[in-house]
Amino acid sequence: MNKKYKILVTNDDGYEAKGLLQLRSALKELEDVEVIVVAPANEKSACGHSLTLVRPLRFVSVDDDFYKLDDGTPSDCVYLSLSCMFNGVKPDLLVSGINRGSNMGEDITYSGTAAGAMEGVLHDIPSIAISQVMDFTNPEGDFTLACKTIKHLVTMIREGTFPLPQREFLNVNIPADVQSAKIKVSYAGYRFYANDSHVHRNPRGEEHYWLGLHPLNFSPREGNEGLSDYEVIQEGNISITPIMLDLSAYKSMKKLQNWVGDLEI
Repeated sequence: MNKKYKILVTNDDGYEAKGLLQLRSALKELEDVEVIVVAPANEKSACGHSLTLVRPLRFVSVDDDFYKLDDGTPSDCVYLSLSCMFNGVKPDLLVSGINRGSNMGEDITYSGTAAGAMEGVLHDIPSIAISQVMDFTNPEGDFTLACKTIKHLVTMIREGTFPLPQREFLNVNIPADVQSAKIKVSYAGYRFYANDSHVHRNPRGEEHYWLGLHPLNFSPREGNEGLSDYEVIQEGNISITPIMLDLSAYKSMKKLQNWVGDLEI
């Protein structure tokens, strides 16, 4: 009997999200694959790589090999499932998504979808974060190309090897309203951010604030060869970016050393 290829799936849009459900169905179409889903009970978009340390967490069974983590983050989902469900035998692959909306440029640092993959590679599990760029005039979204893409990538990994070293994951973005596209390797672009918020008052006059939406404005990074993730998406193609967890700014180390000199305090 063939040993099944185990894939752990999580997301940050919550366990009922269309992208997650279609991802699960697509992966289960692959031969000799076992798909285990552990997803947040509630939407955790932009939660970053956060863990819940101030309250207990609880798994709730939704279906066979499908669990929601009561008020957990994507990182919680990965961390706890590895600790409690796999009995020391790690999954062969982790897939986080399919996110409703892009995760490009510095948005990766906010992204709960990317954080799920970050947590995976911290535990030496090959990991992919996949996001669907949305035309929000169609709020349901079309995840057909995203499902086709992830099945192709998983098949390539199964038949060969994961293409990245330890503590690096694949960040994949799928263009909107496209049925066929090329996969192009890219780097993370430079995002322009606004600082927008909206104040509302309840019947007692107390102020409450909603963070505003940022327009998707990007530019290439100066001196980089190739295309940024945003440029690939603008071409109507699929962006695939290797992301490393090492945040050290190596190019600035010499400048910083000259700045501190032999300072002793």
